[in-house]
Amino acid sequence: MANKNLFSSALSSFGAKILPRTDTVNQAGGIAYAYGPEALLAQLAVTGTLSDGFYGSAQDQLAKALEAAWAVDAEWVAKCAIYARQSGAMKDMPALLIAVLSMSDPDLMVPVFKRVIDNGRMLRTFVQIMRSGQTGRTSLGSRPKRLVREWLENASTRQLMQAATGNDPSLADIVKMVHPAPASAERRAFYGWLIGKPYDVAALPKEIADFEAWKADRSRPLPDVPFEWLTAFDLTARQWAVLAERVGWQALRMNLNTLARKGAFQIDGVTAMVAARLAEPEAVARVKPMPYQLMTALTQVGDGVPLAVQAALEQALDLSLASVPRLAGNVVVCPDVSGSMSSPATGWRKGATSVVRCVDIAALVAAAMLRSNPQTRVLPFENRVVGLKLDPNARVAVNAAKLAGVGGGGTNVSAPLALLNRERARVDTVVIVSDNESWIDNRRHGATATMAEWKQLKARNPGAKLICIDIQPYGSTQAPDSKGDRKDVMNVGGFSDAVFDAMARFANGEARDWVGIVNEVEV
Repeated sequence: MANKNLFSSALSSFGAKILPRTDTVNQAGGIAYAYGPEALLAQLAVTGTLSDGFYGSAQDQLAKALEAAWAVDAEWVAKCAIYARQSGAMKDMPALLIAVLSMSDPDLMVPVFKRVIDNGRMLRTFVQIMRSGQTGRTSLGSRPKRLVREWLENASTRQLMQAATGNDPSLADIVKMVHPAPASAERRAFYGWLIGKPYDVAALPKEIADFEAWKADRSRPLPDVPFEWLTAFDLTARQWAVLAERVGWQALRMNLNTLARKGAFQIDGVTAMVAARLAEPEAVARVKPMPYQLMTALTQVGDGVPLAVQAALEQALDLSLASVPRLAGNVVVCPDVSGSMSSPATGWRKGATSVVRCVDIAALVAAAMLRSNPQTRVLPFENRVVGLKLDPNARVAVNAAKLAGVGGGGTNVSAPLALLNRERARVDTVVIVSDNESWIDNRRHGATATMAEWKQLKARNPGAKLICIDIQPYGSTQAPDSKGDRKDVMNVGGFSDAVFDAMARFANGEARDWVGIVNEVEV
């Protein structure tokens, strides 16, 4: 008889054909499955930050994104840009994809630009990318210039003031570049003030006039201008208290330690006001902060931040996780806690490196699933599954911090599946949160160890689903999406409400992969 290990039946007990052979090697040197062009661009669009990562440089990431964008049709590029911005809350990648559309399909770029370039920061990022030459041109060109000009002409004074915060390029640079037509004396005066040209002082917008008057006399009330315009000045504790009530929700969340250091919480009523703002359900729903941003804020607040404010941050974190789905049956969540997951979630970039690590995101997903699904079993893994007991009744931030504090070895994505198989466990849904750079369980040929273990698990649990959340833009997976009638594996990228929605739809039986979900975007 021939070797049964090599020549076993091509059909498994759950009716699937022979396991797919790997077709690439991942960044860590392990065998893997490459995403197809459409899935690759979607994954890059919602995880790529154009910064250096643990396994690759920013330049490598850019080259991969551009190659993928040119390999698919323009409509898919448009769908990915819209999805990444509106559902994934991404910034740089959507702007890059609009720049690609300016070359591949200028007509299609017009409606997509208006949906993706939705604030001043996005406008400045788009102009920066266009002028860099990375997408094939070093100037805006007639149609992009017209779109930028229209954005400026249609923007409110408040939007322009927000856009005027930041450089390289600054809003003044952009105004000089596209020459927007001022529709009023007020707008003409604003542009003159912005770019340092003569202007009619009497025609200035009230906010700008108040700002100039306040700079001349600091005893006047604080002008209603962007927060960043004022923080360069030496403000009193009472003035910082005014800012605490006035700034946007995200700016408030990011500046709690500054408010404490400047004495704002010593002013009567400020603590209660800040706590109420942070924990307001309507505000959290409107702003849609990333849960990991809130967890990071919690871990970084200093002793000077009142306990009531810290408690409000925890409430905001719970509110931000309202979309975590309740899944039926036996749920297993497997956060990757290996060494590569200690890298910044948005990559390394001089002056802009996030303190949030990939492992923090993986841990938070696991803790959030445990909160929404108390029956969830959590199996953190690196070289092997790491033993750790979590309390489903504990605060999300507590469990997430406990998870993020373990691990640090190599990456073995198949480890939790192998443990479940040794235990002959009954499973309905397995969620793996990882950078997918598995190498400890490397095989010389055939399928990945993850797929081999999944085949065994499916033999015992025919209805089980595997959801792989990919949080880094490396372009490969250990378990490819299901093909044909067998919809049991789905890869989804990023970490936002859109990920939880995709998980719920797939786990609850909607036969739709991630490419199909992105494809639902109307252009």
